[in-house]
Amino acid sequence: MNIEIICIGNLKEPWLKDAEKEYTKRLSPYLKLTITELSEKKLPKNSGKAEEESVKEKEGEALISSIEKFGDAFVFALDMRGKQFTSERFSEEISELTLKGKSTFVFIIGGSLGLSEKVRKKADKILSFSEMTFPHQLMRIILLEQIYRSQKIQRSEPYHK
Repeated sequence: MNIEIICIGNLKEPWLKDAEKEYTKRLSPYLKLTITELSEKKLPKNSGKAEEESVKEKEGEALISSIEKFGDAFVFALDMRGKQFTSERFSEEISELTLKGKSTFVFIIGGSLGLSEKVRKKADKILSFSEMTFPHQLMRIILLEQIYRSQKIQRSEPYHK
């Protein structure tokens, strides 16, 4: 199985980098993981809605360009307006898609302004981890943890309880 995480921005805090490194190590026996960081577009100070939409669209174009490199991969976009799963159901979803022949999964994490509508439409499924808002850098760690948890659940290995 191949997991591709495409995200806007890079991890700045050492503790986030350490967490990413730890989950990358934990996932290595189960799957191939690649994380692609795309540059975050700067929003001018005192900007309005139009400038925010412009930044979101530019980031969206970069995300879509990256998604297209993966052909028939199954694309999950992370957005608080998406469908929420339990950890067990998320694990089942990955397992069911794998049984249907999917071997590459792309997870999209937008920038601080969220995802453009074009990115949302490009996704096969829109996934929400909560109705709460999380910093996009922290969301990457939460996603990695849930992917790891799903692998443990699929194998009935201890961890997820």
